[in-house]
Order: sequence, then C-alpha cells, then structure tokens
Amino acid sequence: MPQDNPFSPPKAHVSDSADPWDVDIDSLPVSETWKKRFHWLRKAGGPSMKNLKNMSRTERRRGFHFNILAFLFGPLYYVAKGMWRKGISLFIVCIAVVIAIDFFLAAIGFGQMSKALGYGVAAVYAVRANIDYYKKMVLGDNGWW
Repeated sequence: MPQDNPFSPPKAHVSDSADPWDVDIDSLPVSETWKKRFHWLRKAGGPSMKNLKNMSRTERRRGFHFNILAFLFGPLYYVAKGMWRKGISLFIVCIAVVIAIDFFLAAIGFGQMSKALGYGVAAVYAVRANIDYYKKMVLGDNGWW
C-alpha cells in the first residue's frame, strides 16, 4: 500500500489549464479595433513579442499602436478598462523612478529638465496599455504586474 508523502507539493491539475493560444479572439466582448490589435499581438508572439523581428516592416508599423487615451488619462484609463491593479502598480513604479531622476537632475544642476518627466510617465502608460489589455482579455492575467 503506497503512502503519500505529507511533505510533497500539491499536484497541479494540468487538464484544467487553458492554452492562451486556443482563445478565440473574435468571440471576445471587445470592439473590432481591439480584435485587430489582439490578432496582431498574437502574431507578434504575445506580450513578449518574440516574433516581432520575423514580421515585415509594414506589418510591424501597422500593428504598433500608441494608445492616445492611455497617454492622456494614464491610471484612469487603466481603471476604466478594469486593470486597476496594473494601473496602481505602474503608477507607484513610475512615481518612484520620477522622484529618483528628479533628485539626480537637481543634484547635477538640471532641475528645470525634471518638469518634462510627466510626459515620460504618460508615454509608459500609452505604450503598455495595449499589451496589458491583451494580457487581461486573452490570457486572463489581470495581476499586479
């Protein structure tokens, strides 16, 4: 009679995990624009975009989107899309980096340049928004980072 080891880790249910590539993007409750973006991101290799170099230059240019609403509204855009955890964590990290860079610029005498750092934070939100929304809707990952 075999005994189970009480110190062994729990067994994972492999059959319950869904393959993220099996998700039908066309059936998601998002607009057609988002579906096109999701198809492009899947073709590029997902959030890591490992297949980006294999795509043609026109495909790369056509698929890369700077999300203007995320640029303008930042954390509020993330909250509106239901990604409040990522919005908060991204906000905290960006503020910490901005404060560190601000102290550094003030120490070397370029304190006036630190006023432009807010645009950099907005650009981070604009570039990450599409990838984070893909991770939420297609991959089911709506975590803190």
